[in-house]
Amino acid sequence: MLKNKKTEKKKEVYALGQHISMSADKARRVIDQIRGRSYEETLMILELMPYRACYPIFKLVYSAAANASYNMASNEANLVISKAEVNKGTTIKKLKPRARGRSYPIKKPTCHITIVMKDISLDDKYVEIDSLKKTRWKKKHTAAYRDMYSSGGIWDKK
Repeated sequence: MLKNKKTEKKKEVYALGQHISMSADKARRVIDQIRGRSYEETLMILELMPYRACYPIFKLVYSAAANASYNMASNEANLVISKAEVNKGTTIKKLKPRARGRSYPIKKPTCHITIVMKDISLDDKYVEIDSLKKTRWKKKHTAAYRDMYSSGGIWDKK
């Protein structure tokens, strides 16, 4: 049976950044940290990480969320990064003049970053996760923290 594409609601949106001037390996170490996380958690991680690759990735995540809110009318709290990948782009090659009429090649790598976000409120299997997060059992015994400085320990004796 063929499904009509107009009646079927899209569940995923993406943002694509091409020819970003940075090595794919340097961008990949940041992408590996945010893959599979929620939108708000991703923004906090990207703001606090000290890498230069975080800013273009932050802009792409923000753009993908804007695409989701505009195209699918979804809430940002329901967005999860389902797929994030970094591919190698073209290498920009220049020649730098050196001493005695020689030249030295400069190679600047670029990369293509793709961020795919999914709305979990539209997916049936993610709806049950919220019910699993609530704990049904309460701990009966909680360990009390004992302060050894105010409890009359070794330092009170003279």
